[in-house]
Amino acid sequence: MAAQGCTLSRLSLSAMPLLLLLLLLPLLLLLPPLLPGAGATGARWSGEGTTQHLQSIFLGRCAEYLVLLSPQLRDKNCTAIWEAFQVALEKDPCSVVPSDYDRFITLSRHAIPRDKSLFWENNQFLVTSYADNARRFMPVSDVLYGRIGDLLSWCRQKNASGLDYQSCPTSADCEDNAVDSFWKRASTQYAKDSSGVVHVMLNGSEPTGAYPVKGFFADFEVPNFQKDKVTRVEIWVMHEIGGPNLESCGEGSVKILEERLKTMGFQYTCINDHLPVKLLKCVDHSAHPDCALNS
Repeated sequence: MAAQGCTLSRLSLSAMPLLLLLLLLPLLLLLPPLLPGAGATGARWSGEGTTQHLQSIFLGRCAEYLVLLSPQLRDKNCTAIWEAFQVALEKDPCSVVPSDYDRFITLSRHAIPRDKSLFWENNQFLVTSYADNARRFMPVSDVLYGRIGDLLSWCRQKNASGLDYQSCPTSADCEDNAVDSFWKRASTQYAKDSSGVVHVMLNGSEPTGAYPVKGFFADFEVPNFQKDKVTRVEIWVMHEIGGPNLESCGEGSVKILEERLKTMGFQYTCINDHLPVKLLKCVDHSAHPDCALNS
């Protein structure tokens, strides 16, 4: 009996791992799968990881733009544009430079209507709303190459092939990161292709200044305005409904921009709280005194 009891104990112990696995299996099935590039040691970079379903979103946005928004561009090839974009996805996440997107820009670039360019700093969603899918104006996010990349994130894993879905570098990690280099290249092209009266919407309620002297507009767009194309720069300094009104035309960083444009030989005008944009802002603040209409 003693020997039989010992044998039974050994059998029970040997079956324990299998029993535990059977008990834990339902719980394991409930856990979300680890995406490629998602490790257990924490995020490597300070930015968001690659947007899930990046390729599907990219191709879907491209097709929507060509079929619904700009059918005159339907001869463009979304698959070829994606393949050109992939060059950046194959490089080290801190070794992507703006020129890596040259072919992507070449394949996706198209004309911007005269007088319809709208630049901005610190009010992206107001610009997007006011532009109304390029019906009023065409900011960079309404050009094909900008629409494709808008609000997305992407990068390769640091020491492996495949995309990093956990985190991607920002300028705080390294200058030559995939997303910043994309927008540097896109901003440069957008500025070069703008013509007639170009518009820029600034945020006069931004504590750090309406016109960042270091930023995409200052560093990659203003320097690429073409003297033979741009007739005038119109600045709109918008303030939040109810304030604070920290900067206006001729003040602070706005004055720096005005002086820069003058030095570059561009004519400019500046408007505080451009009325059509203010009316749009007042849709969400209709009862505020700032939105009262004078009879």
